[in-house]
Amino acid sequence: MGIKTTQKQVDDWIQNHGVRYFNELTNMAQLTEEVGEVARIIARRYGEQSEKESDKAKDLGEELADVLFVTLCLANQTGVDLQAAFDKKLAIKTERDHDRHHNNKKLQ
Repeated sequence: MGIKTTQKQVDDWIQNHGVRYFNELTNMAQLTEEVGEVARIIARRYGEQSEKESDKAKDLGEELADVLFVTLCLANQTGVDLQAAFDKKLAIKTERDHDRHHNNKKLQ
C-alpha cells in the first residue's frame, strides 16, 4: 500500500469517524506528544534508562503508527502529497548520501 492510499484512508476515517481534523497547531502538539512516547520507549527499552514496569507493555509499533497517523493528518489538511514529497526526498538523499555513507568509516 502506498502513502497516497494511506493518506486517503486517514481522510476517510476522519470523515466517517471523526468530526473534523483538529487544527494544524493542535495536530502539531499531538505529533510532538506521540514522538515523545516513541522516544520514551526507545530510551528505556534500547537505551541506558531502566524500563518502568508500567512501560513494558507499551507497543512501539502502535506508537510509531500514532506518529504516522498524525503526520498523515497534517499532510492532508495542509494539501501535501506525502507520496510525492517522500519520493522527491528519497531521490535527493540517494543522490547526496550514497557515497558519503559508503565512505563513512564509522559505519564500516
